[in-house]
Amino acid sequence: MDGTALGAVLAAVAGLVGSGVVYVGKRGENGVTRFNSVTDQLQEELTRKTTELAAAQTELVALHQQRHDDLVVITRLQIEIIRLGGNPIP
Repeated sequence: MDGTALGAVLAAVAGLVGSGVVYVGKRGENGVTRFNSVTDQLQEELTRKTTELAAAQTELVALHQQRHDDLVVITRLQIEIIRLGGNPIP
């Protein structure tokens, strides 16, 4: 095989290898894009859930305070019933 034929064969092989590299690289790029998309969606969901949790905790604190206030009123009423000579229901 002379130099021209060998050069042509090597050029063809290089072209095929280059095509393979481009194909694999493009698949990798698509995989990274999908990964970034999923990561963005997870971060958005985490932000939304964190906001919901903060709202639920705020509501829980308010309900706890309301319960405490109600227990104070009930205790005062029971003391008033005892003072008036009654028997408070336990």
